[in-house]
Amino acid sequence: MTDSDAVPGQHQLGPAVEKFDDTVDAVLERVRGNPIADRVFTTASHVGDFSLIWHVISLVRGRAKRSPRQVVVFAVMLGLESLIVNQGVKRLFRRTRPTPAGDSRLPVRQPSTSSFPSGHASSATFAASTLSRWDGQPLGTLWYLIASIVGTSRAYVRIHHASDVVAGVVTGRILAIIARRAMRRFGLDRLR
Repeated sequence: MTDSDAVPGQHQLGPAVEKFDDTVDAVLERVRGNPIADRVFTTASHVGDFSLIWHVISLVRGRAKRSPRQVVVFAVMLGLESLIVNQGVKRLFRRTRPTPAGDSRLPVRQPSTSSFPSGHASSATFAASTLSRWDGQPLGTLWYLIASIVGTSRAYVRIHHASDVVAGVVTGRILAIIARRAMRRFGLDRLR
């Protein structure tokens, strides 16, 4: 379902956004069906559910760096990010998803929230931004690479429009900046 097919009362983002979404979907359709790409993006979509991949990464980091307080602070921040996006921002937009349950060739969990913005892309960007700040390079590049794959996976499996993913990236980055300032204010930016 495109925005032009949306039921009354649902937000439409305009013809330019719809064209962008259609163009990206056409590009992704040329890749869909490739067994490696299908496996990578479907798996990324699954491990992005409930920010599972980011919690696992945080636990591994916490153990390796002996920084259990960072693990706890990160989990709380990621929980707040999810709450803000899924119970706040998404309620402002009641955008339908490109498909009700994703592409039937690429089965994923059917979300209960609206499409805009992508929560997976937001949490991935938020997590990558936060972890990169703590870890620096070269790990920061790895965190952003994982975030890119998780975000892209949502358009790939057709559970989100490409513009939802872009909006999720922007939302996650803004929330990461706000979180960094809050951590600095409360002295949590020096946690080990």
